[in-house]
Amino acid sequence: MKYNDETIKKILLDQGYVILEDIEKADKYALERGTSFLEYLILEGLLSKEIINQAVAESFGLPYLDLRASIPTKEEVLKIPEELATKMRVVFVSESDKEVVVATDVKPEDELKTELAKLFPNKEIIINFSSPEDIDEAFINYQKGLETRFAKIIEEKKQIAPEIVDQILQDALQLKASDIHCEPWEKLVVIRFRIDGVLHEAGRIQKEYYENIVNRIKVQAKLRIDEHYSSQDGAIRYVLAGEEHPVDLRVSIIPTLDGEKIVIRVLSTYVKNLTLSNVGLSDELQDQIVKSSKKPFGMILVTGPTGSGKSTTLYSLLKVVNTRFVNITTIEDPVEYKIEGINQIQVNPLANLTFAKGLRAIARQDPNIILVGEIRDGETADIAVNAALTGHLVLSTFHANNAATAIPRLIDMEIEPYLLSSTLELIIAQRLVRKICNSCKVSYSVDQNEFKKFGPEVNSYFKDKSLTLYKGKGCPVCSNTGFNGRIGIFEFLKMTQELQDLIPSRPSSNDIFNLAREQGFKTIFEDGIEKVKSGLTTIEELLRIVGPQSSKTICQK
Repeated sequence: MKYNDETIKKILLDQGYVILEDIEKADKYALERGTSFLEYLILEGLLSKEIINQAVAESFGLPYLDLRASIPTKEEVLKIPEELATKMRVVFVSESDKEVVVATDVKPEDELKTELAKLFPNKEIIINFSSPEDIDEAFINYQKGLETRFAKIIEEKKQIAPEIVDQILQDALQLKASDIHCEPWEKLVVIRFRIDGVLHEAGRIQKEYYENIVNRIKVQAKLRIDEHYSSQDGAIRYVLAGEEHPVDLRVSIIPTLDGEKIVIRVLSTYVKNLTLSNVGLSDELQDQIVKSSKKPFGMILVTGPTGSGKSTTLYSLLKVVNTRFVNITTIEDPVEYKIEGINQIQVNPLANLTFAKGLRAIARQDPNIILVGEIRDGETADIAVNAALTGHLVLSTFHANNAATAIPRLIDMEIEPYLLSSTLELIIAQRLVRKICNSCKVSYSVDQNEFKKFGPEVNSYFKDKSLTLYKGKGCPVCSNTGFNGRIGIFEFLKMTQELQDLIPSRPSSNDIFNLAREQGFKTIFEDGIEKVKSGLTTIEELLRIVGPQSSKTICQK
């Protein structure tokens, strides 16, 4: 069984790395910010990740091995079958005539040595401890590459650069990738697509063809082809064969030791078909957000990390409030999708058009509703709050781990608490989880014993002795991943009179959470659990995005 935070605390205390007072301070820090207690210990300089891993290794009676310093190749990792590797949490590291070195992040049992002895007979098995992050990174080698047309063309040696660029773009759009990564290595270039938030290898290109590919992309993005040692940003309007409307692509190029790395972001044309129901909001949450959006003034904030679907949620809401009786103006970076009837402004630092300056100008344009793509600094936050106070409905995104954390963060940006109390209507926190593929979805039964492996935080939400859950087997529709598309998981912090009265006292996120909990507040993790039970996603996917520790710190009962 994988070790958890309670295990680490006991190890650190028993071995004298920290004292109980340090753990108590770390727990308080984690509870207020919805993060792991380890973050506090590392930020305060009490421990490093290396020392923590060494401490756990010592408690397991194993030597510590930093896998990042001795990264096994894909061929080496595959020497241990995937089923055994993932079940036993073990990764192949190296092999000699007399011994085999492996790494694990769990306390090894006799069964592990027995199974490895079958694979590598007559050799001594040396087991090391490595961090869970490094083990998971090695497991990526078990993923099957995507089946792409451009990879087949390269294998058949029909067309290489520069025409292959068009095929890469077509493959990415067909597979609904959000990003295309061109990563130069020493002797070749790896092309990877980010699909449903996860990177998948799509193909490999010999290094000698890469310069022509880079130049083709630079020309299309209107970038300098003679510049190789500084970063460049550009844009492409790409028309896919057979499609009427162009797709907007953002291009970022940076120099690395092995060549120029390219990342192409595919902007969200799919937004035009999304509704509040499509993004994953229940009927109850849809009613809450629509009711808040009907008010003539105030502020609705959507929080979460980069790539959590914040802008998509706001676009879906704009489609609800967009009528011919209101003036809606947005300032965004970038404008991801053009919505008819809405005035959309693109941030342009070269023209000195920032969020703050653009927001000031918008306030003089007689708007009813203002969308600010992101509140990044105190100046923008101050202008947005004052706009909400003076008769405008302001929608914006904000970086915070959860809904309760947003208010203390805004106060830290020197926004007067009494102004927040008067303007905030609704704070939404969200993440994106992959949806089970409907084409290969199957049901299976689990019992309480199986749920024990996920820890008590998860187990407490599944009281039935036996439960039916769902997963995807993998099929051509989902590229054998078992997932197709993503859906949001949410928490809504609605401003009540009690919360408005609390804000002027500069409360901590823990104070806000406890009061909201008394009023029926449900967390992101709990919304995710409901989507697991209804067959939209899997418990493993929910834990990958939210994590068991996060569920513990933000789901205190």
